[in-house]
Amino acid sequence: MSNIDKLSIAAIRCTAIDMINKAKSGHPGMALGSAPIMYALFKNFLNSDPYDPKWINRDRFVLSAGHASSLLYVMLHVCNYNLSMDDLKQFRQLNSKTPGHPEFGHTDGVDSTSGPLGQGIAQAVGMALAEANLNARYPKYIDHYTYCLCGDGCLEEGISQEAISFAGKNKLNKLILLYDKNDVTLDGPLSISDQSNTELRFKAENWNVLNVEDGNDVDEISSAIKKAQKSDYPTAIIIKTVIGYGSKNAGTHKVHGSPLASDDIKQLKESFEYNYPEFTIPQEVYENFKDTFVKRGFGDHSNWLTKIEKLKSSNIMDYKTLFSNDVSYMMSEDFNDFKVGSIEATRKSSNKALNYYSKTITKLIGGSADVEGSVLTKIDGSEEFTSENYAGTNVRFGIREFLMASIANGILLHSGLRPFVGCFLVFSDYMKSAIRMSALSNLPVIYIFSHDSIGVGQDGPTHQPIEQLAMLRSIPNLNVIRPCDARETYAAYKQALLSLKTPTAIITARNESPALESSSYDGVSKGGYIISKEKERVDFTIISTGSEVSLCLKAQELLLKDNIDTRVVSMPSFFNFDMQSDEYKKEVFGVKYCKRIFVEMLSSYGLNKYAKHTMAIDHFGNSAPYEDLVKYYNYTPESLAEKIKNIIGKEKIDD
Repeated sequence: MSNIDKLSIAAIRCTAIDMINKAKSGHPGMALGSAPIMYALFKNFLNSDPYDPKWINRDRFVLSAGHASSLLYVMLHVCNYNLSMDDLKQFRQLNSKTPGHPEFGHTDGVDSTSGPLGQGIAQAVGMALAEANLNARYPKYIDHYTYCLCGDGCLEEGISQEAISFAGKNKLNKLILLYDKNDVTLDGPLSISDQSNTELRFKAENWNVLNVEDGNDVDEISSAIKKAQKSDYPTAIIIKTVIGYGSKNAGTHKVHGSPLASDDIKQLKESFEYNYPEFTIPQEVYENFKDTFVKRGFGDHSNWLTKIEKLKSSNIMDYKTLFSNDVSYMMSEDFNDFKVGSIEATRKSSNKALNYYSKTITKLIGGSADVEGSVLTKIDGSEEFTSENYAGTNVRFGIREFLMASIANGILLHSGLRPFVGCFLVFSDYMKSAIRMSALSNLPVIYIFSHDSIGVGQDGPTHQPIEQLAMLRSIPNLNVIRPCDARETYAAYKQALLSLKTPTAIITARNESPALESSSYDGVSKGGYIISKEKERVDFTIISTGSEVSLCLKAQELLLKDNIDTRVVSMPSFFNFDMQSDEYKKEVFGVKYCKRIFVEMLSSYGLNKYAKHTMAIDHFGNSAPYEDLVKYYNYTPESLAEKIKNIIGKEKIDD
């Protein structure tokens, strides 16, 4: 290595250690071991513009091993992103730009939120998919690489295998995975938990595999990246490193996730011949990156902008709109051609809504986890996304629910497309961590979950969701919408498509329900509304969602015959309803808390926020035809009416 290479790498390593030491918290092991990898990538290859970190045609970089965030922050600092030395000094402190793990949208230059191991690899696959699709549509304007740095832990997580398999099958050749193979995890040597032949694993999944024996050899790393860029397949570069390189505990788990001792830091800096005070980086290092990374990225971006002027002059549209996640300008008028009383499962209404909006929204791309025929996620006439046709928008994710959700996150992180993904509601459990990542990262993924209750029927309790709806509703910044009929379903899609920072889970049913006269687009946007008023006075309010709303309307008719005047409220979205004013909520409910019941064929968990009484299922289901289950669990208008009469009688006694 040249002197400037040695000095730059030492500066990166030592500054990362200074950050961890000051914070008294962090992960020095990978920061020390992977520094030459990051140096080679940023200095010689990564194409990005620190003055416009959201440039659509930049190379993407994902730090899947997000615990090495100090290393990434130092790289962004020396590469002239909006990250000062003072920001580095605030590593892991309250409200700093340098949180413990990278957070998308929080720090300039961070392309994804990462840290939950394995998800970064999957997000990188999503980015590579988005690049391939947009490149097929706009080859002059979208053409870049996606790089991902991972460690041993990332590759132990099951989602990594899903991601590797999908990327290899679809030959996402602009995806380059840099694998820091230090053979150590938090608890000890990798060998105590894994003996995989990683090279054969990648090769078996149609990947190009390259090996770098010395993780400190910048030239060897650079040579491997050059070869990877020319491959017709995704490439894994397996780089043998030493965790905590330079530390007294180098090569052991002791250096993974705890700050180094002061005497260790002293000898480490001496071994690197780095004789500078804490948080001091020589000007030569800044100049090194200014002459390479900054100059290259700014120049390529300028050339790209010259090309994009032709796109503007052709009156297609402004490129920032074309490549954004905003589809509001593509939205169709509200569809209102509903025949009141017509019977249809909301999963079928969902497919019709998806196809209706897809006629004008060209950015839609997605599919399901091998349940297209059940969840109904196919856009009519859409072509398959394959290695022979990257322009296709129907994605075959396979039976990989977790990966599917993470890929959708990656697509939105890339920008320019709007992904939707679907599976049975009960299997949202497989996806939970990725759904949480959508919400945390403000990514408006559209999740389509069908088979939403015991209405699944004869598939039995393994396929009948009970607690999943409550789980989804508990996730901050996730809008869960469970429509009661076709109109509410179209309204749910409208909400989801207009959202720019909140993911949406649309919950649909397999069992049929009628189109209701008073269902409302505006009601869905407000989360809850009066779908059927009382005749004269409000004795009791029935709140419900989904296909159970029609059950409540029938119970309302029965109760009126007994001179009990009720109101029925449809509450498809707790998320939207909770944002309404107290006055609106009071107006909708009409009666005090003790005179309300919430009806759902799922867990009662969370329903008591809105009503004292519930009609719910707090145990697993049974295998039987839907009609038999409804009767067995007393989800009939007669049973509900009787329950309400008993409650009213008891409340009068209590009064």
